[in-house]
Amino acid sequence: MKQVVIQEPESVLLKTDVQMPERKPGEALLKIMYGGICGSDLGTYRGTFLYSSYPRIPGHEFSAVVIDVDENAYGIEKGMVVTGNPYYNCGKCYSCERGFVNCCEHNETLGAQRDGVFQQYFSMPVERVYDGKHLDARKLALIEPFCISYHAVKRAGVREGNKVLVVGAGTIGALAVLAAKGQGAEVTVSDLIDMRLTKVKELGADHVINSKSEDFDARVKELTGGKGFDVCLECVGLPMTYQNCINAAAFMGTVVVVGIGKTSLDFKYSIIQTKELNVLGSRNALKEDFIELIDKVKDGVFPVEKIISAEYPVDQADVAFKTLAENQDKLLKVLVNFA
Repeated sequence: MKQVVIQEPESVLLKTDVQMPERKPGEALLKIMYGGICGSDLGTYRGTFLYSSYPRIPGHEFSAVVIDVDENAYGIEKGMVVTGNPYYNCGKCYSCERGFVNCCEHNETLGAQRDGVFQQYFSMPVERVYDGKHLDARKLALIEPFCISYHAVKRAGVREGNKVLVVGAGTIGALAVLAAKGQGAEVTVSDLIDMRLTKVKELGADHVINSKSEDFDARVKELTGGKGFDVCLECVGLPMTYQNCINAAAFMGTVVVVGIGKTSLDFKYSIIQTKELNVLGSRNALKEDFIELIDKVKDGVFPVEKIISAEYPVDQADVAFKTLAENQDKLLKVLVNFA
């Protein structure tokens, strides 16, 4: 079978003679259809991702066909088009004991801390595999990244009438717009790239701020009447964007950190006390997030396909990574077609 491997930063190899995996009891053997290149995959390609190690098979956003599976209690059958939960928890730590499996202390995500799905065949524990309910395979491959945004919006408790700021209009930020609008919020998005800001307006964003060409603080004051935002979602992972969220949040507002970064921030932290801010982290997602979104996307509630910018066959996976790395001002989600 074919397998995509990031050998080292900026080096993607397509192997064509890899032996197929053997399915273990309790697992489903899957044949991938589409895989999405995540920001963490791109970070591994660039050598900037917090959890990078090499060589690494990337990928954890996918749709696949079930090739083989035992009879099971989850309703997963041969021939079914599925997606899956890529966040492997240990089941033993304090987080897992309390049911917070998405933030397991020893979490290993496919494509990050362990090899991912960018290979024609792979196996997963059947309890991690979710029926796609006949959702289009390209859309199904977008469910996992959407879950990241959806989970963050749920963490924030976004409700109708809230003024929400999304900082970062990449894939996660764009999908956060859909999730927050779905809760009835008024959504503003901040980014440096006009293309991305144009795209989020197509997805329903009410206002945009180009923080490179506009005065960010002045626009926040203008859009909120000087009150600040009820909820700020940090979807970048940089000190500046985190600081922007802290500054833009209303007194007794909520800041949710979604972005992953390596660098530290030195700031006057007493502003958290002064504003009595709720500062939350949001990591990964839960099974319920996957199930809810599969149903909602299937019902046409969320037009996720609008974030797809390009699609490459698996034989051009190296080109896909290189093109995305060099054109982040022009591209959002890039899919690799294994079918």
